Amino acid sequence: MTTTEESVSLWQPDILGAGYERLELPLSPDEEGPVKATLIRHAPPVTASTPHGILDFFSTFTQRRRRAASVDPTGAPRVVLYLHGWADYFLQTELAEYLTASGFHFYALDLRKFGRSLLPGQTPGYTTDLAVYDEDIEAALLEIERDVVARTNSPASPTIHMLAHSLGGLIASLWADRHPGRIGTLVLNSPWLELQGSSLVRSIAMHLVEPFARTDPKRPFRFPEMPAYWESVSNQAHGEWPLDPIWRPRASFPIRAGWTKAVLAGHKTVERKLNIDAPVLVLLSGRTRIQAEWTSDLMRADAVIDVEETSRRALGLGRRTAVFRYPGALHDIFLSRRTIRQQAYHDVSVWLSSYPY
Repeated sequence: MTTTEESVSLWQPDILGAGYERLELPLSPDEEGPVKATLIRHAPPVTASTPHGILDFFSTFTQRRRRAASVDPTGAPRVVLYLHGWADYFLQTELAEYLTASGFHFYALDLRKFGRSLLPGQTPGYTTDLAVYDEDIEAALLEIERDVVARTNSPASPTIHMLAHSLGGLIASLWADRHPGRIGTLVLNSPWLELQGSSLVRSIAMHLVEPFARTDPKRPFRFPEMPAYWESVSNQAHGEWPLDPIWRPRASFPIRAGWTKAVLAGHKTVERKLNIDAPVLVLLSGRTRIQAEWTSDLMRADAVIDVEETSRRALGLGRRTAVFRYPGALHDIFLSRRTIRQQAYHDVSVWLSSYPY
């Protein structure tokens, strides 16, 4: 059996239901034991039938348009790879289905120790170096190329458009800076590019964290619980979305010293400015409102990052950077109320279709 055939045979039905499949990506073990990442693809079944009537005509027309839009001007298939945020996993099915309907091959990656990739005995989300996710991303890109070639019979390697949220946005930005020429565009959905507040606050935090990160890196810090954002998103509270209680807990994952040092180091690197060669699009809410207790105002603001500081940091990511603001959006633009997320779907689709040129 060929490597491609082995990969195809290992795709399994995903928890998201029909049209979604997952593939486990074994990674190098660490001090906690075996490690894996999980690649998810949106692969709706293609029906081959003779059209009857006006509805079938438009269905056939749409399928032809999708096939025409699924390659860039070089003839390469267009692919979107989604990276989730902190204490998170891929669940944005509307986004996947919109981009698939727009002609893109859609994949998402649950990074090691998050979501579908979290194994028994592992410390959720824990790392002491954000560069460790290079292995996850490289494994995903290898499988995506194999899968797209098998599904399209294209002789050209796919053009990868990376779309990343929050902590995933920080990880993707640092990765793209270290790996020029690998992606067509980078879209950042409320990326966590700076500690809430300022670089001064981050500098103070680093000095406080450093001794613990050196002597007891898995030490959890005792912070007040901040479930307000979860309540704005979860359909068990005020939001629309079903959230897995293990993969996306109400109170997030514990914040540990070694992980905090890694994130602050990433923020410092961004502060010094990056040189991402791909066009970068940053999506942000109109304003920030961070508080412990839920109020209705949190349905119209980012309750996690400082959007003004993030917009300033965004302009230092690369030569071609744009910032789109969405007044009334949540921290995850794609989990905001319907009118906002539909505008964002459209904006992202148009942006992706414009590159490479």
